[in-house]
Amino acid sequence: MPRPLSSLLTSVLTLVTLSTTSLSGVEPGKESPTELAPQADKAWNIAWQRFFNTKTELFYDYLSSYEPGKELAHLPTEDEVKRQYPNPCGYSTGMEDCMILAGAMLSVLSDRYEVTREDPLKSDARRVFNGLKACLTVHGKEGFVARGISPNYLGGVYINSSRDQVTHCAHGLWRYYHSPLCDEPTKVEIRSLMTAIANRMIKNITPENGYDFLRADDQPCGLGICKMWEVQAHEAARLPMIYAVAWDVTGNKAYLEQYRRYVAPAVEQSAHPDEKKPAYAMLQMQCSLEVLYHLETDAALKARIRETMAHVGDIAMKRTAETGARLAQMSPEMLTMVGPDWRHVPEWKNQKGYMNPQWGEYRKVWHNIREAGESALVPMMVNDPKIPATQQEWMRKFLVQSDYAHMSSCGIVYHIAMYWKARREGLL
Repeated sequence: MPRPLSSLLTSVLTLVTLSTTSLSGVEPGKESPTELAPQADKAWNIAWQRFFNTKTELFYDYLSSYEPGKELAHLPTEDEVKRQYPNPCGYSTGMEDCMILAGAMLSVLSDRYEVTREDPLKSDARRVFNGLKACLTVHGKEGFVARGISPNYLGGVYINSSRDQVTHCAHGLWRYYHSPLCDEPTKVEIRSLMTAIANRMIKNITPENGYDFLRADDQPCGLGICKMWEVQAHEAARLPMIYAVAWDVTGNKAYLEQYRRYVAPAVEQSAHPDEKKPAYAMLQMQCSLEVLYHLETDAALKARIRETMAHVGDIAMKRTAETGARLAQMSPEMLTMVGPDWRHVPEWKNQKGYMNPQWGEYRKVWHNIREAGESALVPMMVNDPKIPATQQEWMRKFLVQSDYAHMSSCGIVYHIAMYWKARREGLL
């Protein structure tokens, strides 16, 4: 049986120095033949059994129970969604990041298929795509990327999205479109979805709207999370990335013109990201830059994009050690706890009128388990990545000794992503 994650991280923290020196007394890859693949398979199966809902075909943010059939009992009711309760983002309800997870899983499926060529992955990818497509269409607002859909109410959504949702949506669709997993009828659907998203951006992202793509009710977001231009360095490449994907899949030169309008200043700004940003921000930045790198035709600009991607990867590898240190301080009991029914948590935060239930100590567990996978994934997204032996050994140990049967954070998706990205790159 795997050792508790806290014990694991205490023992391996000194290994994550992120240097290129060899590991003292450790033979890289020694766990792989007998332990690594079964652990990855366990994480895969649990993600689909517990975090995925067959009614909506979406993955959800956390589990509030390990009891079969009750894992997602906390998700909003029809009445709560209709009332936009507790807030228009659905923050802390367990369905605020369904679109992010859908995009991430489409990328995972593309990586896994490239390694294994397993035919059942085609139907898995189509199921994920179905959930993503529903988030773009159920509300009837062209190009609006909803965060998620509750299995308790299939006909509506929370009306506020974010640039993070759109980033993973476009990136996931792009990866899926170019994978053998995707058949021609689905490519036609992707072209339609990306056309709608890009058209909404062109229409709404104006100085008059504060470069906000607007909520589903066509009102400004108010939180600043739907702003797509004049943003921070880690967000600068998102808008040109969306236009690049739309141009790539449709061939419509109007989107190429929009891409060219924004790409050079976006690349310049991206070169200096704030290193203190959380891992999810670095991952989304890397998703955007990955698209730009593969589609850019100017050699000099392409080289600058790769240079920035390598820099972001280095930042993320440092974050792996920091996250490991935080997890090492948590007890096994804390690491295996489940999330709350958000309706009954004792503390709520008022953020610009958005009443947001607070998860207390569980937020730390949820965030750090997720951040461990995200931070390890980022450096492997660089073209021809250079991953030190220490980083590879940390990933092996983290995967092998994580207790996936008692993991309630959707971070499990990023652990799976880390494993299959590594396999695709010939690592582990």
